[in-house]
Order: sequence, then structure tokens, then C-alpha cells
Amino acid sequence: MKLRDELPVDHHLARVYRYGAAFCGVILIVFGCLGFADSLSPFDTAGDTIAGMTTNGALSVISTVVGLLLIAGALVGGNFASTLNMAVGALFLMSGFAHIFVLDKPANILDFGMTNVMFSFVMGLVILTFGMYGRVTSKLSHDNPYWRRRHPEQAARESQARRRAAKALTAADEQSTERTSPYPPPLSSEQP
Repeated sequence: MKLRDELPVDHHLARVYRYGAAFCGVILIVFGCLGFADSLSPFDTAGDTIAGMTTNGALSVISTVVGLLLIAGALVGGNFASTLNMAVGALFLMSGFAHIFVLDKPANILDFGMTNVMFSFVMGLVILTFGMYGRVTSKLSHDNPYWRRRHPEQAARESQARRRAAKALTAADEQSTERTSPYPPPLSSEQP
């Protein structure tokens, strides 16, 4: 059984993954569209700025594509959105580290500046946090599907204990209903 099968469609974590992916996707699409609106050349490193960051046509394309990917993840939702958020967030962080080393060098084909690097780190952490929410911590609640997946034996024992408790509660409720019923108990065919 796969983990995606264990997470209910309407679980509250799915909403966090969706909204996080959609929010970050919209930001990236807006940045990319602003670059397209300025008719930037694809690999220009002249230092054209949009929203305080240097950019060129290639960076606008990448931003738009990644934004659309995050929006698609938000539409799918669930574990797919969570995993996609974690992967894209990690790529943003790696991009930030990689571009630190190519600042002011000919290899800087996306025209990254220090503000772009900082944006890449911040956006990467935000997207990563949305993806890891409720999945990665030592203090997950026991009803969390990720905790249940990591601790199957204990989860099975707790589920069995909950079923027993529910069964005992139902039996006790039936007994109390029988005692307080205004109707006499049904006559047995064995009575004289």
C-alpha cells in the first residue's frame, strides 16, 4: 500500500499543500509575466530589473514554467502537491547556492544578482515548508497519516484499541437504552 492511498482526500494537510503551491506559483508567474511585458532578450546580462531583481527572458520563462507547475500541483493536491513543493523548494535552494558562485561571471546566463539569490533562498524555504508541513517533524500527532505510515505496529494497536472502545461504548449505550426504555421488554415465548 502506498502512502498516497492512506491520506484521505479531504485531510486538512491537503489544503495546506494546495494553497502553498498555488500561492508560490502565482508569485512566480507574475514575476515571469512582468519579464515578458518588458520584452527582455533571452540571455541578456545587462542587468534589467523587475521587482528589484535582475532578470532576462530565460529567467522569465523558467519562472513561468515553474509557477505553472506549482499551480498544476495545487490543482492535483494531496501528496502530489506536497512532494512537488518539497522538490521545487529544494531546487530553489540549490539554485541559490549555485548562483552564488557564478555572480559576476560569464556563466551567469540567467543574470542573477544578489537579490535573486536571496529571493531563491526565501522562496525555496517557503515552498519547502509548505511541502513538509505535517510530514517532517518529531512531534506528529498519532492520527497523522505520515506518523501512521512510519509507526505501523503502534498505529495498528491504537486503531484496534479505538475499535474496542467504540464497541464497548456502543454496547453500554444499548444497555442504558434498554434500561430507560418506556416500553416493557418483549415477551419471550418460553414464559408461562
